[in-house]
Amino acid sequence: MANEYILSDYKRCGIHKITIGVLFDVFILRPNPGLKYMTIFRLVQHYRRRNRLLFYFYFLWLRRLRVKYGFDISYRTQIGKGFYIGHFGNVVIHGDSVIGENCNISQGITIGVSNYGKKMGVPTIGNEVFIGPNAGVFGKITIGNKVTIGANSVVTDDIPDGKTVLPAAAIIIDKDLSDYYIQSKIN
Repeated sequence: MANEYILSDYKRCGIHKITIGVLFDVFILRPNPGLKYMTIFRLVQHYRRRNRLLFYFYFLWLRRLRVKYGFDISYRTQIGKGFYIGHFGNVVIHGDSVIGENCNISQGITIGVSNYGKKMGVPTIGNEVFIGPNAGVFGKITIGNKVTIGANSVVTDDIPDGKTVLPAAAIIIDKDLSDYYIQSKIN
């Protein structure tokens, strides 16, 4: 099972066969942080109930990569085949989240819990979902298949299949506040 999931992640990056040379390239020569992280992530999940020694070995490696690349994705998270992480940095995914197949995530995203109200819980995300930079998905909601969530969007409601979510437009006010933010000017 782990080989099938790992190969599906590599196929999303245009790699159709995993060899020692490919692994050397992905891990050492031209590191691909998302692919590297997902390879170890899949191995942690595979060995979780099969071999405690290998589980802990890969788990410690995953923790190191978590800090190095800024991916806070729990090994408990259910992620389908063909997961693609576009850029590294500030990715947070709750351990109880469920993510479908062929999903793309960008840097700065959060898939998190809501701790109160009718939507207390974590999201379930369908297949072929793109989550843009700095987007957040919160609460016990369902994101349908083939959904695009635009950059800087905050999603707290269910999204049906085939929809696109865009953030609210920027608000422009008629007031110069630059003096409050630009300090120690050079004249």
